[in-house]
Amino acid sequence: MSTASMARGVVTPQRTVINAGGTRARIVSPTRPFLGRCRVPAVSSFVGTSLETSKSVAFARRLVGQRRQAGKPNGLPGRCMTVAAASYDYDLVIIGAGVGGHGAAIHAVESGLKTAIIEGGTMGGTCVNRGCIPSKALLAASGRIREMRNEMHMNSFGIQVGAVNFTREGVAEHADQLVKKLRGNLTNSMVGLGVDVLEGEASFVDANTIKYGFPGRTDVGGQVTAKNIIIATGSVPFVPPGIEIDNETVFTSDDGVKLKSLPEWVAIIGSGYIGLEFSDVYTALGSDVTFIEAMDQLTPGFDEEIAKLAKRLLIDPRNIDWHTGVFATKVTPGVLGEKPVEIELTDKNTMEVIDTLEVDACLVATGRAPFTKGLELAHINVETDRRGFVPVTDKMEVVGKDGEVVEGVYCIGDANGVMMLAHAASAQGISVIENICGRSNVLDHNSVPAACFTHPEIAFCGLTEKQAQEKADAEGFNIAVAKTSFKANSKALAELESDGLAKMIYNKETGEILGVHIIGIHASDLIHEASNAIATKQTVQDIKFAVHTHPTLSEVIDELFKSAKVGVAEAAMAK
Repeated sequence: MSTASMARGVVTPQRTVINAGGTRARIVSPTRPFLGRCRVPAVSSFVGTSLETSKSVAFARRLVGQRRQAGKPNGLPGRCMTVAAASYDYDLVIIGAGVGGHGAAIHAVESGLKTAIIEGGTMGGTCVNRGCIPSKALLAASGRIREMRNEMHMNSFGIQVGAVNFTREGVAEHADQLVKKLRGNLTNSMVGLGVDVLEGEASFVDANTIKYGFPGRTDVGGQVTAKNIIIATGSVPFVPPGIEIDNETVFTSDDGVKLKSLPEWVAIIGSGYIGLEFSDVYTALGSDVTFIEAMDQLTPGFDEEIAKLAKRLLIDPRNIDWHTGVFATKVTPGVLGEKPVEIELTDKNTMEVIDTLEVDACLVATGRAPFTKGLELAHINVETDRRGFVPVTDKMEVVGKDGEVVEGVYCIGDANGVMMLAHAASAQGISVIENICGRSNVLDHNSVPAACFTHPEIAFCGLTEKQAQEKADAEGFNIAVAKTSFKANSKALAELESDGLAKMIYNKETGEILGVHIIGIHASDLIHEASNAIATKQTVQDIKFAVHTHPTLSEVIDELFKSAKVGVAEAAMAK
């Protein structure tokens, strides 16, 4: 333990390891001298077989091999300016081990930073345990059930399918097993790369000191110091006033992904990403769905043209009805199979109660709220904004009440509210590490893609057509819109999945890509070509002559780029 650590009363950190049998073991890891590199343990200590863990193993093997060939001890060369052990325990401490914290930790180790990550809940955060991962497992299972029960669709392939049966428990178990596997793999990758995993709820003592632990427990906890600290505490479901949650008949996505029951009639409050995905699951498994949406149209937030097509493909043909322009001002839980859930609907304009619904269950999908409880932000002169988000600069630096940057303290992911997506959090974390290492980096959030994993999928990056037009009006340029349909794509036709559209909004004079929106089969995979083009600042002219494999779905994007017409140069080429 360093002299500075002893002076501050630092408790020796404890590392948590997941053994091969799935049991947890706590290993006391004395604070070790830091010599400008990060130790990598023996490769044999890795556990897990997922791609994520395999990458970590391969990474460690490569580093160890390089160091041995150079006649140096195992570890990383000091590629990033680090601090002396006598000053701090760590170069970096990350609060929160979700996708954002995990991404930041990996890049920190790659950059030579001595790193610890503190988690007060479950490793993997919302995405792995209660969000992205289990919901995609439910969508995968229910999607197959929907397809196999579509007799006309299967007959078109020449396939005759008998009765298609499933068990709710089996579908739920598929999601649960995936969560357990990825959670273990994520933990193992952290430990395997030499990141100290510290258990406990974290709070600031000052801008370089964090204390952590659990009330009433003495087996874990302590206090550590760091040159840099990243807040990556994520978010929790937002529940509007008047809605009573019982986690059985009225619940949020946290319990929805557990699929504890399969009600005949489910009301979903909110028709954004979360609500739309759950409607896909429930209707595929035989439930009726009613959307309750405060906005005047369903699926707000999507490009208007995409939203209209989404309604035609994902809502109109299914057992779904809706109420728009209303608030669910009071929701009273029921008893499964005995007493219905009561939902009071209030007109958003007059604020008068106009109806009461009685349904079997209600999913509250009204967005998410930042989780910063217990961080003691006041100790570093920081307060959240009116919505509870931590204020940050474009480099994710935390801003204090005085408007000045709190040196060495950053916030990524849902807690800052800039873009509430798991992969955005990871990208922000990587950007922070770059800045810590003196390599100036600002993430272009317009390049970050988003996806809704319905059947068919929706994906986009950048601005909607309406937002692009507003930008053009303000800055004095013209926009153009290119579109292409999946109905002309050979692969989509072969799959009998030709419903869909791709559109691109761009600067008509310069060819700058402002936004790309896709609805159709594998839209979540196709969007990345456009996302990367925006990130690397490629124009339509730069990418329209790229070659795509035939026949593939990627040709939808190929045709989209090729159909764009840019300024005078395009006019000259046409002649």
